[in-house]
Amino acid sequence: MCETSRMNRRLVIAAAILGLAPHAWADAPAKTAASPAAARMRLVTTHLPPLVLEHGGARPGALTELVAELCKRMQLAPQTQFVPWRRATFLATTMPATAIYPLTRLPEREAQYRWLAPLYDEHYVFLALRKGPFDVRSGQQMKTRRIAMLRGAGQAAMLRELGYSNLVEAASIDEVHRFLLTGIADAAFGERNIIRTSLRNRGEEADFELSAPLRSTTAWLAGSLDFSPDEVQQFQRAMAAMAADGSSRRILARYGLD
Repeated sequence: MCETSRMNRRLVIAAAILGLAPHAWADAPAKTAASPAAARMRLVTTHLPPLVLEHGGARPGALTELVAELCKRMQLAPQTQFVPWRRATFLATTMPATAIYPLTRLPEREAQYRWLAPLYDEHYVFLALRKGPFDVRSGQQMKTRRIAMLRGAGQAAMLRELGYSNLVEAASIDEVHRFLLTGIADAAFGERNIIRTSLRNRGEEADFELSAPLRSTTAWLAGSLDFSPDEVQQFQRAMAAMAADGSSRRILARYGLD
């Protein structure tokens, strides 16, 4: 099968995943000077409160508000599609003019995306039931335990680098939580504020313990490879202006983040 045929097949598969007619993205021309990727941009993401809320109404999530303000300043009005995280990463690496957030920037991902704008400093921690089999204060002795995380997330690479290999992938934050309660996993590994919000929403903060951060990284708005270097610079200049005038800080503060 030639490369063009393979690409067309991926376009059709990705359109089907989103419930679109195959031509909805496939008919879009490749990026040219007259048709920049940013002007045709679509956003893909998943439900990750307090950062991204699928049905948040007036409070759609801190990073959703950041991305909306960024796009407003660039006079863009992209549509947003909520899909499972692994599907979101597939779409952003196979479909033209597609951006994804919040994506952790990791060495193995560097060449797969255009890194449009840094959004948020992430802190990754272990979560475990109090008096359960996983001691969050002795993580180095817990490397054979089963650890749950979102399917397709960057945490898997972090954990493997740290020597953890017994990983259990889940389709959603809710499924991660269910794995912990039913004993499918001994602990979870994820972003600290996402975990705290999940526990608070369930009224279960007293039932679980969190470790100190094992890794701190940055979550980005990242784009498909047809975003040009000039477009990347435009996004990053707009994001720098938001930081300089305090807009980013104010948005994060509304959600108790910094």
